[in-house]
Amino acid sequence: MIITSCGNSKQLALRIARKLNVTYSPLTISAFPDGDTYLKFNAVVKGKDLVLVQSFQPSPEKSLLSVIWAAETAKDLGAKRVILVAPYLAYLRQDKRFHPGEAVSSRIMAKHLNSCINKIVTLDPHLHRYRSLKDIFTISTVKLTANKLIGHYIQNRIKDPVIIGPDWESYQWAEVIAREVGCEHTVLEKTRFSSRRVASRMVKDISLRGKDVIIVDDIISTGKTMIEALKKAQKAGAKSITAIGVHGLFVEKGLEKMKKAGFDQIITTNCIEHPTNRIDVMPLIVEELKKERRKR
Repeated sequence: MIITSCGNSKQLALRIARKLNVTYSPLTISAFPDGDTYLKFNAVVKGKDLVLVQSFQPSPEKSLLSVIWAAETAKDLGAKRVILVAPYLAYLRQDKRFHPGEAVSSRIMAKHLNSCINKIVTLDPHLHRYRSLKDIFTISTVKLTANKLIGHYIQNRIKDPVIIGPDWESYQWAEVIAREVGCEHTVLEKTRFSSRRVASRMVKDISLRGKDVIIVDDIISTGKTMIEALKKAQKAGAKSITAIGVHGLFVEKGLEKMKKAGFDQIITTNCIEHPTNRIDVMPLIVEELKKERRKR
């Protein structure tokens, strides 16, 4: 087994390789003067399993193209199998054609990866309308979750927790993590009265007064949804308010806006490398790759 990365997730890839006691060999990726991609393997991959560890953030399009280039090249060089470990897999949120003429990017992404990857391992993919990854992938897929790691983190560091999912889609994380922690939970549901008037309410009313509130979601993008939930917790008299996200994108100055809004802590996993990383997903990936080696 050889482990490499296309640039993102380099530190995670290095640590996985060390833990498994296998070779980590960086790719050489650059560009010709006209902008065309140049990619080169620096280890012999013939007859070996190649593991590409690459989160699709930052630069999701560049990441996708680099993964395709690397996978196709590895196959051409005689690699036995190509396994993509994508701690964050982009393009899943566009899972239908919401307006005429739109690209359903999740299916396009999956079509390209199906053609050059043997297996994909990802963490907490944003599955909303799809029941599973099998709805778009024809290759072997493994969906890992950071729920237990997040639950363990909360148990060991937060005294009197209550968990909130900031919108209806986040219930699957809020409910499972609350069960791990053994605390109360609820999710917020929005009601839109007009283009400018939106109200949110707890699906299940619970007391937040004097509590350490943790707002959990799979993706923190602009931070807007998290901030709306923060305001609700502030009004309800929360003692402290922490944001925890599996995937911290923090686009459009999302982190700065969340800090300014008054979060006591903002925490993410290292699915995407970021200064807010506090929860390490490496053990989950290592265990999955150990299973893969035992199969061989």
